[in-house]
This record gives sequence, C-alpha cells and structure tokens, in this order.
Amino acid sequence: VGDSPTQSSTQPEAMEEENPLFSNLDLFLFTLIAGLIIYWFMSRKKAEPIPEFKKLDQPAPSTQETSFIEKMKKTGRNIVVFYGSQTGTGEEFANRLSKDAQRYGMKGMAADPEEYDMSELSRLAEIGNSLAIFCMATYGEGDPTDNAQDFYDWLQETDGQLNGVNYTVFALGNKTYEHYNAMGAYVDKRLEELGAKRVFDLGMGDDDGNLEEDFVTWREQFWPAMCEHFGVEASGEDSSVRQYELKEHNDINMNKVYTGELGRLKSFETQKPPFDAKNPFLAPVTVNRKLNKAGDRHLMHLEVDITGSKIRYESGDHVAVYPTNDTVIVNRLGQILGVDLDSVISLNNLDEESNKKHPFPCPTTYRTALTHYLDIIHPPRTNVLYELAQYATDPKDQENMRKMASSAPEGKALYQSFVLEDNRNILAILEDLPSLRPPIDHLCELMPRLQARYYSIASSSKVHPNSIHICAVLVEYTTKTGRLTKGVATTWLKNKLVADNGHKSTVPMYIRKSQFRLPFKASNPVIMVGPGTGIAPFMGFIQERGWLKEQGKEVGETVLYCGCRHKEEDYLYQEELEEAKKAGVITKLNVAFSRDQEQKVYVQHLLRTNKEDLWRQIHTDNAHIYICGDARNMARDVQTVFYEIAEELGGMTRTQATDYIKKLMTKGRYSQDVWS
Repeated sequence: VGDSPTQSSTQPEAMEEENPLFSNLDLFLFTLIAGLIIYWFMSRKKAEPIPEFKKLDQPAPSTQETSFIEKMKKTGRNIVVFYGSQTGTGEEFANRLSKDAQRYGMKGMAADPEEYDMSELSRLAEIGNSLAIFCMATYGEGDPTDNAQDFYDWLQETDGQLNGVNYTVFALGNKTYEHYNAMGAYVDKRLEELGAKRVFDLGMGDDDGNLEEDFVTWREQFWPAMCEHFGVEASGEDSSVRQYELKEHNDINMNKVYTGELGRLKSFETQKPPFDAKNPFLAPVTVNRKLNKAGDRHLMHLEVDITGSKIRYESGDHVAVYPTNDTVIVNRLGQILGVDLDSVISLNNLDEESNKKHPFPCPTTYRTALTHYLDIIHPPRTNVLYELAQYATDPKDQENMRKMASSAPEGKALYQSFVLEDNRNILAILEDLPSLRPPIDHLCELMPRLQARYYSIASSSKVHPNSIHICAVLVEYTTKTGRLTKGVATTWLKNKLVADNGHKSTVPMYIRKSQFRLPFKASNPVIMVGPGTGIAPFMGFIQERGWLKEQGKEVGETVLYCGCRHKEEDYLYQEELEEAKKAGVITKLNVAFSRDQEQKVYVQHLLRTNKEDLWRQIHTDNAHIYICGDARNMARDVQTVFYEIAEELGGMTRTQATDYIKKLMTKGRYSQDVWS
C-alpha cells in the first residue's frame, strides 16, 4: 500500500513515450473543460444580480415562504417562538408561549426552524419591540433534534452579527443524561456571542423531574419581566382562545378522508419511497415471539420485512414505529362524551397565515384522530386542564383545574398528586370529574400528537438486509387509582400477530440514523454493556462481527456484558449468544443474573471483577465501549466503574479519570444509547 502512489504516477509517463499524440488530445480536452468551467462560472456570476433586482420589485415566492421576518411584518407580529422538538413537547411549549403573547398586546407565532431561513435572524431588529424565544430540546448524546439540525449547523458556521436582536431560551432535557440540556445551553451562549441580547435567563426543563412544572415556573416569571422590558401591561385573565374551528362534513367523498396516514392521503394504500417520518413504510410482521420462558413480564422479539422498500439501515440505528391507541379507551371516550366517533370533521386554523392548517391530518373522523393522531394515554399538561376547566359545571372542579395550571405551591402539589402520581390520563380525569364534559372537538384541539416510538435495531443489515429485528418489554402496571395502564407501543406490538390466513399485520416504520456505530477498524476490540432489552443493538453488532469474520477480516475481541433477573426465566437470546460464543464471535460472555442469589448482581459488578482485562483493552488495545439501556441508574453506575478502573489501574485522580473517560467520548470510543 505504501508504494502505490509511485506506481500510479509513473504510468502516464510510460504511456506518453509510446504514444506522443496522447498529450495533444489531453491538452485539447483540458482546454475544452477549462473553457466550459469559465463559461459556467461567468454565466453564474452574471445571473446573480437578477433575483436581487426582482426582490425589490416583488418578493419571489421562495423568499416569501422561507422568510419569517416578511411573515411577521405582513401579519403584525413581534414575537417569534422557534422550537427544536423530537417528541412534540418543545413544539407544544412554543405554541403556548406564542398564544400567551396576546395577553400582553403582542402578537406571536410559533415557527419550525427547518421551514425558515434562519440567517434572517439578524433582521429581527427591523421589527419594533421584537423578541425571539427558543424552546430547544436536546436529543441523544447532546445532539440537536432533527428539525433543529440545520439551525445548529448555521449557528456553528456563521459569523453574522445579531446586534439589536432580543432573545431568551427555554431548554428541554433530562438530568439522567450525560449532556443535560446541551442544545438549549449552546443556543443561549452562541446567540450572545453573536451579539444578540438575552432579555431573560435560560430556563432549564428536566423531564426526569417535572418538565411541566419547570416550564410553568419559568413562564410565570418570564412574562412579567417582558412587560417591564417592553413597557406593556397584561390584559388580566389568561384568555382561552380557540386556535382551530370545527367544520363538520356531512356529504364528503370518503376517498378524501384521512384514515391514519401521516402525510400524503392514501399513502398506506399506494406506498412510494423514500420512506421517512411523514411517509412511513408498512412493514409486514414475519416473527413475533416471546423471549422469556417464565416470570411475570412479557419480553418480545419481532421481525419486520422491508423487502422492496429501498430502506437501508446499519447496526446501531433506530427503527421508529407509529403505534395506535387502544380501541377500548377510544370507544370509552366517545361514550363518555356522547359523540358519534365516525363523524367526519376538520379542525381549521383560525390564523390563516399559519403554516399549520390543522392540528392533525384533516378531514378525518374523531375515531381516527383519537386512534392514530392524538396522545390520549399520557397525563395531560396543565394548559389542557386550564382550557377545559370552563366546561366543568361544578365550580369546585373548575377551581381545582385552574389551580393545577398555576405556579402556586398548592396548585403544583395538586397537579403532582392528582395527575402525575395517580397517573391519570384524559379518560381517567373525565371519569373522576363527572361535571367535566367538554366538546370533543376542543379536546382534540388540545391533546398533543401521538409520537413515533424508537427502538434500537437488534439485527445487522449485512446478515439481514431485508428484515429489521426489534426487542422490547411490555409496559403494564396498575396505578394508585387501581386502573391498569398499558404502554401504547408495546401493547400494540405484542398484538401484531403473524397471521396464517393470508392477512399480514403491518407496522408503519422508518429508520432514524444513529451515531452508535461499530469501530471503523474491525480489529479494534469492542466492549458492549447492555442489560435487559439494552442487549438489542448488540445482537446486531454480534451478527456483524460474525459476518466480518466469515469475510476473512481480522476481528478484535468482542466482549459482552448483559443481564437479566433469573437464568431460567428471562435469559434473553440465550441460544444465539451461546452459539456466538462457541463460534468464537463473542470472545467473552458475561451475564449477570441479578436475582438468582441473595445479593443482587448487576453488570457493573461483573465489570469490576474483570477490571485488569478491561483496562488493557481500553488503555492498550484501543477498545471501543458501548452502553445501552437504562440511563437513570445503570448507565451512571457503569460510568462510575470505568472511573474507578482508570483511578486504580491507571494511577489517576478522580478528576483525571473523569477527563480520561470524557476524552474517550469525544473520540467516539465511549458511546451510549440510553433511555429513561
């Protein structure tokens, strides 16, 4: 390999000696190409001023669409609320803040940074008393959400000046993660560096605690500060203004009605690639088996078929699936509110300038909306209770619902106990407050969107190019009020049976790329730590390392730490793992059976036992470490063990050990795929 450049550089010379005509042809081609490049460059240069000229005359359609400044000017708005949102919460908070503005004689708009030209931020100063609010969620390892990626890239690259731009940031994150609120903190710091003026402190929302409470508290302090800053006064009461109006369709052609599609009408009937979040692929379920032999849990392995879809994936990626709500809950909601769920309706935005014409695809039926589009299982947020309070005929119910939406300690405590601790979803609230019977269309307007669920893919595309494997545990528990609560997605997946009567169960899905990747050099050792269903991506890694071995590649040590409660009950993928061990694909298999002995044993205990081996692999052999599973306890405890090993065997202080592991993270040698 070392001398190949020399070989190639001598080849043209040899050719020239044999055939001197070649150089003339060469010269001719060079001149031709150069001429074409100059011509293209000149014509491109000349064409540039034309759009500029046109812009003065009349706005070109594209500038109109991507310019939030022009939109704000045209519609008399002075507050823009941008959101970076992966699961819809950031968007929800942005909508609430833009609605709030009305109370203060201001006019707001919520905006998706993906839809606008963010380099126009500097022009915000052209609008008097203007303000940009950013509700920014952090995703994965401190990353921006998908819709904020371009904005993040722009912030990193720009050196534009944002003088005269007023801003504030509310960050959404989760304390159990390594990079808590990294995206919100970055936006806050970077805007200041670019010359913008922070008019209110960065808000930190923690989803591990009570994100809703963090937001309400921040918001209650934010608006009075804005009033003072802009010299305006609140108009008293929170106004409950409808954002959408109901239109009932009595004689509509049913072919024009949405039945669960997320983007294009009839996209589930005629599937067209490429497949993504707005256009998922309906993948048939080919395998759905229970993984555990006994015990009170249901652990499952599913395989979905992606043949002919042109979908590509890599080990470590996530598969996103769109579940549907339980029909029993949907029917009960219709019954309690006394409505015909099959009525065809549209909810149309009263703000005609808004990019969001409907809260979910319309026209559709209430049944479809409650089944496919709305999250009716999570406990509702305080703004939903506040807006619905007006429909409670019992003054006490009305008072309590409004109290729960305030930042008063008594109200917060009531929301915490009645809604969160008792885990009441909207149906439970309606059942327990008989005086509350809101119109179903207002309820549908207020409910958040049902989101895709992400699962680490448990297969390798090298071995299974046409199928994707999912490993999941059924979520099911009884709340304090005695109600059985079932996880939306896992219950739905469990019921995706492989039928033998010709009818196939399908799962609407797409792929979300991940940074969780095997090392580029197969010879690097890998240390995988994944207890419970955290083993999922490692099944893909193991399959891939086995495939590489078969290709004759030199494959480094492949070490797995996994765990379950009891060896005889829920040892996940036992046969596959033992087979891989026998074949030498897994060089060391360490399984912690936490409850098979008096003292609980977890993966972190096994890591400690093998500390010398681990230190050699990490410090000498360039091993890559992967952690998958629970963020709150396991990932943190495992990281602590790595600190301890670096201290003890690397002779470091705790600070040095922490820095050492952080460096591995920066180099991509310590990766986490965790959830809480």
